[in-house]
Amino acid sequence: MTHDRRLRPRHAIAVFARVPAPGRVKTRLIPALGAAGAAALHAHLIERTLAMARAVDGAAVRLWLAGELGGYQPPSGTDWSMQEGADLGARMSGAFVATLARVRACVLVGTDCPALRPEHLRRAFEELEQTDVVVMPAEDGGYVLIALTAPQPRLFEDIEWGGPTVMQATRARIEAAGLRAAYLPALPDLDTPADLARARAAGWLDT
Repeated sequence: MTHDRRLRPRHAIAVFARVPAPGRVKTRLIPALGAAGAAALHAHLIERTLAMARAVDGAAVRLWLAGELGGYQPPSGTDWSMQEGADLGARMSGAFVATLARVRACVLVGTDCPALRPEHLRRAFEELEQTDVVVMPAEDGGYVLIALTAPQPRLFEDIEWGGPTVMQATRARIEAAGLRAAYLPALPDLDTPADLARARAAGWLDT
């Protein structure tokens, strides 16, 4: 059977997340929520991010999971894959290779930023019409999303993932590669009890 390229989506959104296993996710929130509560919050953030991504018309959405699946079942109707690679950078690079073989542009986003809204994702796709890469920094030194029109493995190599210099190192690699880039305004991640209080006060977890 052949597939008409005109029927393929132009855009895709890759949602990256760890399997919400108690004791393995949102560990800095365990003192406040307990291991099960922290895992439940993480599961909620996954569902919220998927719903947000699906609100972007014309974009194919896929959940990419890391960790042992165990008894976790992705939300009903969700296309999903397991992440593959030695570290987060290799896993993200691999997801871009797989996705951009099918579509013209891909936004990869995590689930730790409840302040993120569909309009941010739409803005990333709009910026990709004129650039090679779009990045939204996180306030803690990482980034909330990265968007590409072609695989760029160099952007994901030899970076200390989870540290405060991820955005700085990524920007240096973008500049060294001579890529056209757009940087969106930074947003906060949700990792600590203070982040949780801020998210609740702002109503970011209500939708």
